[in-house]
Formats: sequence, C-alpha cells, structure tokens
Amino acid sequence: MPDFLFNALLAGLALALVAGPLGSFVVWRRMAYFGDTLSHAALLGVALGLLLDISPTLAVTVGCLLLAVLLVTLQQRQPLASDTLLGILAPTTLSLGLVALSFMKEVRIDLMSYLFGDLLAVSSTDLFWILGGSALVLLLLLPLWRHLLAITVHEELARVEGLPVAALRLTLMLLIAIVIAVAMKIVGVLLITSLLIIPAAAAQRHARTPEQMAIGASLLGMLAVGGGLALSWYQDTPAGPSIVVCASALFLLGFALPRRT
Repeated sequence: MPDFLFNALLAGLALALVAGPLGSFVVWRRMAYFGDTLSHAALLGVALGLLLDISPTLAVTVGCLLLAVLLVTLQQRQPLASDTLLGILAPTTLSLGLVALSFMKEVRIDLMSYLFGDLLAVSSTDLFWILGGSALVLLLLLPLWRHLLAITVHEELARVEGLPVAALRLTLMLLIAIVIAVAMKIVGVLLITSLLIIPAAAAQRHARTPEQMAIGASLLGMLAVGGGLALSWYQDTPAGPSIVVCASALFLLGFALPRRT
C-alpha cells in the first residue's frame, strides 16, 4: 500500500472511531445545526491561521473551541431562539472566512480541498494532528460517557442528582469542536457533520442500547472510510465525498434490512 494511501486510511479510521459516539450524542440531542455552525467556522480558522502564519490545523482547532464557548454563552444569555442564533453565525463565519481568503493575494491555497476535503493528501503532520485529536477526545469521552448520557436522557434529573450539567454540556460541545477541527482535512468544511450524523443515524435503527449505537456508528463510519477510499482509488473520485456517499449507502441499506426487535 502506498504511504499516502496508508496515511489516509489511518486518519479516516481514527476519526470514524471517535465520530461514532460523538455523532450519537449529536443525533440524540438534535445538535446537527450546531455541528454545521462549527464546521463553517473552520474555514475562518484557516484564514486566520494563514494570516497569522501559524498552522491552519492549530488555528482551526482553537477557533472551533472558542466558537463553541461563544455559542454556549450566547445560548444562555440571548433572547433569540438557538436555531436562529446558529442560523446567523453559520453563514457569517463561513462568509468571513471566504472574504478573508480572497484578500490574501500572495497566498495560493486549494479552496476546494478545504471545502470538500483532501484525504489522499494527508501528510505526516496532518496525521499527527488527527491521531492526537482523536486520542484526546476518546480519552476524555470514555470516563464522561455515563454523565453525558445522563444529561442527554434527562437534564433536570441529572441536575437534581448533583451532576454539573452546564460543565458537561460545554465539555460535549468542545469535544465535538475538536473532532470537527481535525475532520476538516478528511471530508472538508461542507461535509464534516455528515460523518458525525449519517453513521450514527444508520446505527440507531438496529441498536438496543446507547453503547451498541455508539459502537455501531464507529464501525459503520470505518466501513464508509474504507469503501470511500477504495472508490476514490479505483474510480478516481474525490475521497471526502466518496466517503459520504458510502456512509449514505450504508444508511439506506440499514433501512432495507429488517429492524431488530
């Protein structure tokens, strides 16, 4: 296997592993629009990274984390509905990123790779960020799993039981932000949330417990990564969209199979 293909496969599998359980929370808590807002902000992070001459991956990660904190703060204090607020911030941050990049005449970048991913061009440095970010998320998620599940099932009951609901909610947002930041290289700004949502939605139909759904989502995500890379390699299709197409095919296949009772 060529080195670039091995790097791409390893990066995709690592991300799919952590996207499964986090995507399950996104589906359970109906946070798809929140993920879209963070993913749109990723392009603004790229622009700021180039402007400040720092690693775009680092800039995107910091930018997504800061926006997650801002969103949680505004959701608690502003009079607007959450979906209205997200509907304002998502296109605003994406547009700011595109406008900022247009002013950088001396910087030549492949905008399509940021919008739709460039998995086959994952470098050793990119792989380090993806593996490190995925490992960090997994290490934080495992001990917090039951607490996060408790606030997802019934927030008020979790508060009565003494759980720090606000802190746990913010932690979940930050974990999603990290995954979105490292996923930008794989599926791009416009397709990031699909890798979170589609495998989780496909696994939900046949899972009996939250843990089964999280594990199933990870496995389906890994299968979509493998299938998408194979499609890209043999048919010369873009890797990121190919992964999303494979994930969607698995989702449709799940509906064709009889539901577990």
